[in-house]
Amino acid sequence: MAHAYTPGLQVKARTRYRARRLLPIAGEVLVQQGDRIQAEQVIARTQQPGSVTPLNLSNILGTPPSEVPRCLLKKGGEFVEVGEPLARTNGIFGFFKTTYQATVAGVIESVSNVTGQLILRGDPVPVEVKAFATGTVAEVIPDEGCIVEATATFIQGIFGIGGEQYGEIKVVVDRPDQDLTAASLSPECKGKVVVGGRRIHRDAVTRAIEAGAVALIAGGIDDEDLKQILGYDLGVAITGTETLGLTLIITEGFGDIAMADHTFHLFQTRQGAAAAVNGATQIRAGVLRPEIVIPWLDDAPVAETASRVGGGVLEIGTPVRLIRDPYFGILGEVAALPSEPQVLGSGSKARVLEVNTQQGERVTVPRANVEIVSE
Repeated sequence: MAHAYTPGLQVKARTRYRARRLLPIAGEVLVQQGDRIQAEQVIARTQQPGSVTPLNLSNILGTPPSEVPRCLLKKGGEFVEVGEPLARTNGIFGFFKTTYQATVAGVIESVSNVTGQLILRGDPVPVEVKAFATGTVAEVIPDEGCIVEATATFIQGIFGIGGEQYGEIKVVVDRPDQDLTAASLSPECKGKVVVGGRRIHRDAVTRAIEAGAVALIAGGIDDEDLKQILGYDLGVAITGTETLGLTLIITEGFGDIAMADHTFHLFQTRQGAAAAVNGATQIRAGVLRPEIVIPWLDDAPVAETASRVGGGVLEIGTPVRLIRDPYFGILGEVAALPSEPQVLGSGSKARVLEVNTQQGERVTVPRANVEIVSE
């Protein structure tokens, strides 16, 4: 067999972008079908139950569990402040009473006369979901959220860290093979989605945080730099909840890899446009890629709809990216497509392909471990 189908990242100059924007639990939807909405507009909100704090008052007060309910100075459902007396023993002849003062605030949710344990429930946590893309509400999902539809430039990255951010596109290098260094950044990057070319240097991340940039985008990053930036080895975890101070997205892979010409040109043409970015990435158990969405504000029609993963035909010479350890982020070209399944190191059988990497190595990997690189 000379070719096969495999997914790839999407890079679209103008496409119909659709996103499901949902609350984690049921709540209030604030928009209606057909509404025109802005990227940072809250479209749904709810209250997530507060954290639970169990208190074993039987042990704390030194009294039998059956006596605990009679020791309470507050009733079920009442709120307790930090430092406020919560329970007190009767003592002996009115003396030697033991008083417990709350160390956390919350509402008394329950108390057991069997275990002597009291449950305090903290304040509800407000949760809001934003539209993410300036567009139109295509469909309302009752009590959950909505589907947002927008005409946008849509670019997927290979890897990212950090959550949703919003800002104008600012390209700070002239060519896609220029590194993104601290010298590339200025105070004008405050509030901007900063786009470089090749590798993001560690000092550039520090400088970007100081300058107030909301996101950094470039072709590659050194994995050791990433480890130093985060302070730990990320491994294969799902990303998106990091508290780095900005969102970081790489479009090509790990190492000194220039951004694809087509991708870089798109960023240049959308210079100054408002964008929404999300660095959340998941490689295993379902694919989730970092995204850059730059809405168009005109009404020009488009026929294609952006999906989470693109695709194409694998042939000899097709540029690909390896997306599983131990070769994650490495680029190369398809060198061979053996037709028969082969035994892998794990002992299982799978259809494979051979790749000539840019490092000059020829590797054999399962076909599911590659994706086509956008031209």
